[in-house]
Amino acid sequence: MAVRLVQVNLKARDDVALGRFWAAALGWTASGSGRGATPVAPVGFDWTDPDAPVCVDVIAVPDPETVRYRMHIDLATTSAAHQAELVARLLSLGATAADIGQGDVPWTVLADPEGNLFCVLEPREVYRDTGPIAAVVVDCADPRGLAGFWGPALGWISHEVTGDFARLRSASGNGPFLEFIRAPGGATVWHRAHLDVVPCAGDEQAAEVARLRALGVTPSDADPGDVPWVVLADPEGNDFCVLAPG
Repeated sequence: MAVRLVQVNLKARDDVALGRFWAAALGWTASGSGRGATPVAPVGFDWTDPDAPVCVDVIAVPDPETVRYRMHIDLATTSAAHQAELVARLLSLGATAADIGQGDVPWTVLADPEGNLFCVLEPREVYRDTGPIAAVVVDCADPRGLAGFWGPALGWISHEVTGDFARLRSASGNGPFLEFIRAPGGATVWHRAHLDVVPCAGDEQAAEVARLRALGVTPSDADPGDVPWVVLADPEGNDFCVLAPG
C-alpha cells in the first residue's frame, strides 16, 4: 500500500494566468476550465498512469498570501547555456529575480508572477533525467524525520539522508526528487503550495488515510468543506491532500 505523488498544488489569485506561466515555463499545457482550477501537465497526461510525471495544479483562492514559503520547485537545466536561456525566457514571461539571502550561488532564484519562489538550477548530473521539474523542495526542522514519513507514505527510495538534507525519489526512477532541507522557523498558518497524493491502483482512499495516520500525520486545521479529498498534515504540519482514486 502507498499513495502516489501526483501534483504540486499552487494557490493563486488568477489561476488561468498563473497556469499559463507555468505551462510556458515547463513546456507543458494549461487546461483551465474557468472554474478556479488550472491543471498544468504534458500533452497526453493521464493522472491515473502510475508512471505519470508530477504535475502542477493552480487553484484560485480569494487571498493567497502567506507569511513564509516552505515549499518550492527547482527546475532542471542541461547546460549553462540552457540555464541562461531559461532564466531569460522566464523573466520575459513575467517572473522576477528574488533575493532571499542566497548570496553567490550557481542557481538562480526567481518568483513567478504571483510571487511563488522557485529556482532554476545549474546543470547537475543527479537531475539529468527528471524532466523539467528537478525537485520539489520542502524547508523543515528535521529532514531525516520527514523523509522517514514521506518515504514509507509514497513508497519512495532514500537517495541521501543527513541531519540537514534528505532526498527521496520514486522507486521507478522516474520524475522529480522530493527533498527536505533544514531551515530555521516553524510552520505557518497558510501555505502557498502543498502536495496532492492519490492512492495507488486498487487501494482505497479511506484505507490509505488510516495508514498515513498510523505513520504519524497530524490533524489539519484546514476545513475544505464537502469535498472528495481528505486534508491531512505531515509530522511537521505541512498540509497535503489525499485525492479520491480516478
